[in-house]
Amino acid sequence: MQLVHQEMQAALALALDTLSPGSASKAQFETPKVAAHGDWAVTAAMQLAKPLGRKPRELAEELQNLLLASPAGQRWLAAVEIAGPGFLNLRLKPEAKQQVVREVLQAADSFGQQAPGSQRLLVEFVSANPTGPLHVGHGRQAALGDALCNLYETQGWSVHREFYYNDAGVQIQTLANSTQLRAQGFKPGDAEWPENAYNGEYIQDIANAFLERQTVQADDRAFTANGQVDDMANIRDFAVAYLRHEQDLDLQAFAVKFDHYYLESSLYTDGRVERAVASLQASGHTYESDGALWLRSTDFGDDKDRVMRKSDGSYTYFVPDVAYHLAKWERGFTKVINIQGTDHHGTIARVRAGLQAASQQQGLNIPPGYPDYVLHTMVRVMRGGEEVKISKRAGSYVTLRDLIEWTSKDAVRFFLLSRKPDTEYVFDVDLALSKNNENPVYYVQYAHARICTILKTWTAQAGQNPALLQDTDLSPLDGPAAQSLMMLLARYPQMLTQACLDMAPHDVTFYLRDLAACYHSYYDAERILVDDEVVKKARLALVLATAQVLRNGLAVLGVSAPQSM
Repeated sequence: MQLVHQEMQAALALALDTLSPGSASKAQFETPKVAAHGDWAVTAAMQLAKPLGRKPRELAEELQNLLLASPAGQRWLAAVEIAGPGFLNLRLKPEAKQQVVREVLQAADSFGQQAPGSQRLLVEFVSANPTGPLHVGHGRQAALGDALCNLYETQGWSVHREFYYNDAGVQIQTLANSTQLRAQGFKPGDAEWPENAYNGEYIQDIANAFLERQTVQADDRAFTANGQVDDMANIRDFAVAYLRHEQDLDLQAFAVKFDHYYLESSLYTDGRVERAVASLQASGHTYESDGALWLRSTDFGDDKDRVMRKSDGSYTYFVPDVAYHLAKWERGFTKVINIQGTDHHGTIARVRAGLQAASQQQGLNIPPGYPDYVLHTMVRVMRGGEEVKISKRAGSYVTLRDLIEWTSKDAVRFFLLSRKPDTEYVFDVDLALSKNNENPVYYVQYAHARICTILKTWTAQAGQNPALLQDTDLSPLDGPAAQSLMMLLARYPQMLTQACLDMAPHDVTFYLRDLAACYHSYYDAERILVDDEVVKKARLALVLATAQVLRNGLAVLGVSAPQSM
């Protein structure tokens, strides 16, 4: 139906330009909130009425006549109705809606996608410090980040996936101390065990591997332990490599890959932090007070100024963040999205303020809203009607791998993407395991599997290839259930574009649930494998197109589309 939309939009633009020269840009179609009102709605008559000093309904009548008289209108429109103060409700002919079936079958996996362009995007997500297993919050980041990358790729963007982590500092030293104590035979509860040590069983696993002098391989590093419990540096490097390997296993189980792992320590060794601080000082937006160096971030809209360098000479955590984002800009990523927890909300203003100060000083032209952020809340896990808070592996939280092992990769991805990121989410393990319509991922996957079963039955009976359905006669697809399904298929490309603009992968889950529901309604309304060959092939073509769009949408989410269930 993209052809229909293009031709009708051109006709609407010409009609509007006839009524009011220069107003062709208002040629937009909307989807009526009530399906019975029509297929598309046009509000341009009401927008033009005041500037032209005319009544909206009079303009609507003229616009109605122009649209119906246009070649595209005569080809594709069944009716144009005026409603309310000047709405136009357009009803398409069945053959207009049928076009989408051919478009889907012809484009296949690329239906809804834009041609590759020159735009580049860096998405930073997960970014867990190597101090423990990935928890469910990291899982939500992984699902959000990966789906958002997939969304942008459908719109022709070149996407770079990046994982940033702190490989130095207090937390890493605590990890090393905890591992050393375990290697020396101490455990939580012993008098020698400090309060701030990590208590999870994974620390004992690291200590055992260290004593066995194992070699661990992660995506970004490899390291061999020497087994000497007094060598703190060796313990620290081994523990970091071990946990990076464990995180890689979690990410592999979740089918998430990264293009680059960026180390916070490199910002210091490469001199980026010092250069960023020097740039901020040279910008004139810093001052010293109480022995500390401050950024006057209120100059850029922050609610208060922020300490950059503490009186002990150490930098606060947002300073390397500024240096890191300057590096992103220097690498040519003028569009950057960070996926982080809502607890990072306070860092947004100060990071942007630091970037603006440095940008002014260096003439970088970094826009004020750089980078973009998608913030998410944490996830509560319910199992057996009770909240699960503790993992044997982690000691204090449910891990991503726990959730995958209890349910499946598909369920975890779909569930964690089924709500807006900033809304609280309760992951119900029992629901994720259920095989009924209440389980959203099962409901969508079952629709796809149901279609595959029908196609397999037909192929076995008729001995024909479903690919031949591309050229079948679609005229029998004129019933209300079929037309509703086709209109929903036609919405898929626009939905992807808008979800990308809004950075809203959850819109894809909403759409897929609607599409599955619409298909199930169609299946109940019209039997597919009827005796009439023309009708049967037309209906098979429609459900084949539906399966394709379900498959495409699930791929954006990183969820499989099973052929049987």
